[in-house]
Amino acid sequence: MQAEFIRDLTEDFLRRAGLARGMQVLDLGCGVGDVSLIAGQIVGPSGAVLGIDRSREAIETAEKRAVEGGQCHWVRFDVAKLEDFDPDRKFDAIIGRLIMMYLPNPGATLRRLADRLRPGGIVAFQEMAMPSVRSVPDGSEFRRCRRWILETFERGGFEVDMGPKLHTTFLEAGLPAPQMIAAGRVEGGPQSFVYDYVAETLRSLLPFMERLGIASSEEVQLDTLADRLRAEATENSACIMPPPLVGAWTRLDVPLNEER
Repeated sequence: MQAEFIRDLTEDFLRRAGLARGMQVLDLGCGVGDVSLIAGQIVGPSGAVLGIDRSREAIETAEKRAVEGGQCHWVRFDVAKLEDFDPDRKFDAIIGRLIMMYLPNPGATLRRLADRLRPGGIVAFQEMAMPSVRSVPDGSEFRRCRRWILETFERGGFEVDMGPKLHTTFLEAGLPAPQMIAAGRVEGGPQSFVYDYVAETLRSLLPFMERLGIASSEEVQLDTLADRLRAEATENSACIMPPPLVGAWTRLDVPLNEER
């Protein structure tokens, strides 16, 4: 659901970054294949995309989706952990979405994998600026949801503001300073999907929230949460701004191992 909600933002970002037909692309932390399949549509049958993820279940789903979408001949997937992944070929681009926020040392990961780029290769990553989520005017239901989500990610040890930190991350990796862009959806009215988006995000986080003592299922009341958010926003004529996506990209004219 999230992937479809932000699909156009990611496709625009990848095209701005320079993905084009015929390219060989590596997608890090591909999950069920959303970004890999977008990249596959851009590079076409003359190119190739390899998506990797540590979850075998996610990879199996991604492979089924590639078959269903008619991209299985040039979009492929593999089960691999980023810290152990050592590809035996070069790529024209290394990409990812919502993956750097989960890495303990994203700069080091980028530096290591950027060695697998051809000269002129692209590094392009898109991450959230989660603290920027807001409702105007604010509402108590929305404010609680925002607090629960941010606190869960923060206490889980993940970087909630990874998007703006991509610039520093690229430099720490020894990459040229990136070009960057921020994009986001702006929602409102009773028909918007944003209320379900927030509720389903909390549904996925709830077991972790309860283990951390952040909120209980009785407090969250998932079954009515989307309706409560919708009613509050409609009553207040509120504008809801989900977390914007910050994209950063650069080209590596000289392989990193030749610079050292």
